[in-house]
This record gives sequence, C-alpha cells and structure tokens, in this order.
Amino acid sequence: MANTVANVAVGKPKTGGAIWKAPLNTTLPTDATTALGNAFTCLGYISDEGVTNNNSPESDAIRAWGGDQVLTIQSEKPDTFQFTMIESKNLDVLKAVYGDANVSGTLADGATIRANSTEAEAYVWVIETILGTTLSRIVIPNGKVSEIGEIVYRDDEAVGYNITVTALPGADGDTHKVYMKNQA
Repeated sequence: MANTVANVAVGKPKTGGAIWKAPLNTTLPTDATTALGNAFTCLGYISDEGVTNNNSPESDAIRAWGGDQVLTIQSEKPDTFQFTMIESKNLDVLKAVYGDANVSGTLADGATIRANSTEAEAYVWVIETILGTTLSRIVIPNGKVSEIGEIVYRDDEAVGYNITVTALPGADGDTHKVYMKNQA
C-alpha cells in the first residue's frame, strides 16, 4: 500500500464535548456516531494538552544459564488515559475527581467538595475526537481514576484537574474499544 496523506490526522475534540462519563454498567455505545444516552455527562473543556493513552505492554526477559535471553513474557499491560479537565467550577468534573458522594450542593446555594480516602468509583468513559474527516469514539467500559495530579491555583493558569483513568476489563475482557467512521 502506498503512503496516503489523507490517512494522517490530528486528534481534535468533538464539538459540544469530548469526554463523557456515566455510571458503571450504563449501556455502551457500539459505534462512532450514535448519540450517547442520557446517563452520560459531559465533562466540559479539556486543556490543550489533549488526551494521552498509554497502552504499552511490560515484559520480563527469561534468560538461560550463561545470559542468553530465550523468552520474553508479558508481565502486565496497563491501559491508562490522562487528561486535564479545566472547568474547575463544573460540579460534574469535581464528582469525576472526588467521587459522586463527596460533592454536594450547588454553586448557587453553596457546594461542598470533600477530599478523603474513599475508594474511587468506576465509571464508563467515552472520549470523542475528530480525526480530519473521521469521527473517533473511544469507549472505556470500566475506568477508574487512579491518579490525580497537583492542583495549581495561579493567576496566569486555569485551575485544572489532571487525572489518570485506568481502563479495567469490561465484560468481554477489553479495556477499551475505538470506533471510527468517516463523516459524510
């Protein structure tokens, strides 16, 4: 197959929202274009760093007496997604970071966000991008916030929540699926 310039693209966020979450066991989308169900909540603007997926296997070498490497075995294959949500006054963002039960109230009446050692909740996550003329939808059936970066409060930087979501296996054993379809 020859080189094809049309197959080269950048990952732009889908207009109207790029990252969504829903309660665990929500019906999963199975294509790139069907509208998401009402259970999905948009998490607003993401920083210009975009989304990074680390899905690289880690391996161990088996060596024979004398030092020759004779076998390589996969020891693990973490699947993580990292991004920074910058709508720091969006209570749905705060629920994604701290857990639904740790965020209460409204901004109009007063909200409380509790940071504690409660185990993070797993959610269904959907990441929607546009790759040139192709819609791309990443579906994580069982994702859990496994890391929260430093939260910086400065007068020249948006307050953001840099999180790592670890994709855990869904019912079929897949940690995530990507659906793609060219736009008409």
